[in-house]
Amino acid sequence: MKYKIGSALKEDFPIFTQNRDLVFLDNAASCQKPAVVLEAMDKLYRNFYANVHRGSYNIAEIVTSLYEDAREKIARFINAASAREIIFTRNATAALNLAARSLSIDFRAGDIVLLTELEHHASLVPWQEAGHRHNLKLEFIPVTPDGRLDINKARQQIKSKPKVLVMTAMSNVTGTVTEVEELVDLAKKAGAITIIDAAQAVQHKKIDVQEINCDLLAFSSHKLFGPSGLGILWGREELLEKMPPVEYGGHMIKEVNYQTASYASIPDKFEAGTPPIAEVIGLGAAIDFINQISMTTVESYEKELTAYCLEQFTKIPNLKLIGPKDNKNRGAIFSFVIDGLHPHDLATILDSIGIAIRAGHHCVMPLHSKFGIPATARASFTIYNGEEDMQALIFGLNKARQIIS
Repeated sequence: MKYKIGSALKEDFPIFTQNRDLVFLDNAASCQKPAVVLEAMDKLYRNFYANVHRGSYNIAEIVTSLYEDAREKIARFINAASAREIIFTRNATAALNLAARSLSIDFRAGDIVLLTELEHHASLVPWQEAGHRHNLKLEFIPVTPDGRLDINKARQQIKSKPKVLVMTAMSNVTGTVTEVEELVDLAKKAGAITIIDAAQAVQHKKIDVQEINCDLLAFSSHKLFGPSGLGILWGREELLEKMPPVEYGGHMIKEVNYQTASYASIPDKFEAGTPPIAEVIGLGAAIDFINQISMTTVESYEKELTAYCLEQFTKIPNLKLIGPKDNKNRGAIFSFVIDGLHPHDLATILDSIGIAIRAGHHCVMPLHSKFGIPATARASFTIYNGEEDMQALIFGLNKARQIIS
């Protein structure tokens, strides 16, 4: 099946066929689901649901095959060397927590953890907690006034030989696409373990873990047109084998007696208990959907859409965009403030005319504090949005300005 990108793609998303007037611009928080994803999960539950890896009966074997096929699809999608490197968690936050908890066990007091000022709380807070437990030192690559990383400063900071580098591939506030390849290369030469939060980037650009050359990378299903309740931690096989598990129970064990236990190999070692079976199969269907469009097409379309949106935002009086003002290394995520109009009031006014945006600090409170603002409004676009959605937003912003004037 060939999909038409842009607004025509909404015909393949049931929520839009049921809500023709909905202008959904909160895609940085979570994307809507195409029919093929919903159908794959519904088919599982209606026809052959069973637990995986445990049953020797027919439908259990069918489900296990579908489940592991999806792991293979995910591995190919990010160019992992092996499906064994794909770990299923409940979301990207859980994946990033797993990485911090497991790795930090071997850290020593005074070790440096280098992060960026763009980090989502899911990247930041686990390392704050690890820092408290192990007396680690957290340092931050600063952000320039236009929302980009200060690369020159980063190069100097990496010379201090951090134990780990943690960075987002794309900011969920500024839309900045970060220089992951360069910074990962420098960090690895300095002996650091490198962790990438790709939760925001994965729906917008091709993620190739071998090209990035990082050690660990996390993303979520629900921002990739798949179901919620599922995250992915990819890691280099040799590193994952060394890392201890952080959850214990069924499936992740090799042998158990009343006093001790030994653990299975990867990926099972990190997947205790019954996994998110339908969600994994749903993500497999979402990846099939994206592959039929191709990430090359996605990137090309969104680059044009981003350029158009940047131009349109300049037409709104008293609007201040937070982040890069040009189309270089930035995605279709736009956080902004309008003089005299609180972001939450703006979101409420827009909702009254069927436009869904986000308002708040977007789980990046320190960055908002750095910019001296408590909250922003955020409009985020994806492949089923078109220029008419931006025009609807412009209309809504002008209406909101009229209401408060």
